[in-house]
Amino acid sequence: MNAKAINEGMLLWEPSEDFIKEANIVKYLNWLKEERGLTFNDYNSLWEWSVTDIEGFWQSLWDFFQIKASKPYPKVLSARKMPGAVWFQGAELNYAEHVFRNMSADRPALRFQSEIRPLDEVSWDELYQRVSAVATALRNAGVERGDRVVAYLPNIPQTVIAFLACASIGATWSSCSPDFGTRSVNDRFKQIEPKVLFAVDGYQYGGKAFDCRPAVAELRQSLPSLQKTILVPYLRPNAGSEDSGSVLLWNDLLKESGELVFEQVPFDHPLWVVYSSGTTGLPKALVHGHGGILIEFMKFLGLHMDIRPGNTFFWFSTTGWVMWNIVQGGLLMGATAVLYDGSPGYPDMEVLWELAEKAGINIFGTSAAYLTTCMNQDMEPGKNHDLSKLKAVGSTGSPLPPEGFKWVYDRVKKNILMGSVSGGTDPCTAFLGCCSLLPVKAGELQCRCLGVKAQAFDEDGNSLIGEVGELVITEPMPSMPIYLWNDRKNKRYMESYFDMYPGMWRHGDFVRINATGSGVIVGRSDSTINRMGVRMGSSEIYATVEDLPEIVDSLVIGLELSEGQYLMPLFVVLEKGVELDDALKTKINNKIRSTLSPRHVPDVIYAIPEVPRTLNAKKLEVPVKKILSGIPIEKAVNVDSMSNPQSIDFFTDLAKKIIKRD
Repeated sequence: MNAKAINEGMLLWEPSEDFIKEANIVKYLNWLKEERGLTFNDYNSLWEWSVTDIEGFWQSLWDFFQIKASKPYPKVLSARKMPGAVWFQGAELNYAEHVFRNMSADRPALRFQSEIRPLDEVSWDELYQRVSAVATALRNAGVERGDRVVAYLPNIPQTVIAFLACASIGATWSSCSPDFGTRSVNDRFKQIEPKVLFAVDGYQYGGKAFDCRPAVAELRQSLPSLQKTILVPYLRPNAGSEDSGSVLLWNDLLKESGELVFEQVPFDHPLWVVYSSGTTGLPKALVHGHGGILIEFMKFLGLHMDIRPGNTFFWFSTTGWVMWNIVQGGLLMGATAVLYDGSPGYPDMEVLWELAEKAGINIFGTSAAYLTTCMNQDMEPGKNHDLSKLKAVGSTGSPLPPEGFKWVYDRVKKNILMGSVSGGTDPCTAFLGCCSLLPVKAGELQCRCLGVKAQAFDEDGNSLIGEVGELVITEPMPSMPIYLWNDRKNKRYMESYFDMYPGMWRHGDFVRINATGSGVIVGRSDSTINRMGVRMGSSEIYATVEDLPEIVDSLVIGLELSEGQYLMPLFVVLEKGVELDDALKTKINNKIRSTLSPRHVPDVIYAIPEVPRTLNAKKLEVPVKKILSGIPIEKAVNVDSMSNPQSIDFFTDLAKKIIKRD
């Protein structure tokens, strides 16, 4: 696909009158007019109100979504400060209770498929009964409100059941995918001292079976706080345990009988702990509260993703990525959550589009990397599959290039919302996202999300429009972490988000906010290329380089060397049979020079077998930069958090040459 055929900002889609009329956000606008006497002429005026009268906005969501609390709140927000904002103080509620408000015999709660299981479903009644049984078993095992329960499980129904049981008790949940190395899992779980571990016997990925039992045994030894382990037979349905004392079997838990009781907890009572990518040192253990996640998910999933009762909601994820949390959050809106466990490329790249057809998916979410791979393979999902029920495609994880947007409309479906969203594990939601009221333009995120005062700041803290700056959130949000686990006096919390602009959340992305209110993420601010004083987002370079038919993937790094020198190497993964000769190097350089800037032509180009990536497919720009700067590998990257740890060897060897030459 020719990048020149599609420019950033090109109009690709506009919602029809019927599309707008049916949207949840229109129901919310009508409710605001009737119940609050507030009228807004367009999305931007609604957004402006939501980030100005933030108390009024979040209170309106509480009422609009009919959040149920056993105790009232006297005040919406204690003080507008970050960190330290206390939301809905005094209110007591339970996240899981709001999930089961949506029980219905008319639709399943879950649909599930994996490499070893055909498409199946779990009814709402089955979900309720199984959550009741597991919650009873956990209580009988001594789990109480505030205890930590962790899961070493894939994206299967048992994981959702275990989480909801945990939430109903008021215990604190945390999960890791079994494709994480044991060191990486231990680095996460050991911080929070769990009482119970849910673990799987094994799983299959890419056609290959993986036995998890040795890893589970290692985890049990390394987590001294554990009192019980619950084994979930999955790879081997009849898998058992020789340790009948502290190891329980999943099927035995389901035999328990007891009433499902929803423990009423404060708004900021810890719901779960999620983790930063953990590329260096111990991962940040981010704690989110019951109420903050509840109201934020209802806002984001209801008003931005436009999820309604009866919809089927899917986002490809593992249990180690925050998108898993968000997918099960669809249950809050009465949607059927669609789960998939396995490789998105096995047996081929059609597998998820086949799932979309078979499961009748309405909202299909995935990563930008997956969509661009489909595009580069010239796939035509809309031609090969019945996607008549599809109404939206979501993309996150990294910036989706303009041609990726166009591919969705050309090859997937024309009359859908292409919802590119950007946020993070840290707020457990999106800062910039999509909206059914707005047009879709190539390469742009449609809007700043409601209640999110996102701005682009220069180094002096001035707000920028139409220019690239640091992504900063200048007003508090309920889903911001209530604290980091074991973070004395909020030291790491402050250093991570509030060091550059005191009292304002700096996220670590470079963004351009357009005059229309849309935005473009141009890359991580700590990995942005700063060449001769001119900053360029790495995503812009990738979009240009990977448009060449010879290039499959790429990585670019900017290195500050001694005596003010600056080295900008470009690393490319080539198509099979292609060599990186002088002619191809010239072609790459000319493409960057003509499309982007002469200043950002690389100093040197290397061919590599693959780009180092996290388990969630993000390019490891910052760790590679650290390695090439001479930082030892063990301090630069946690290889257990990588999907392809062998790929880092090339860069450790190159670092020695760069340091010697420098």
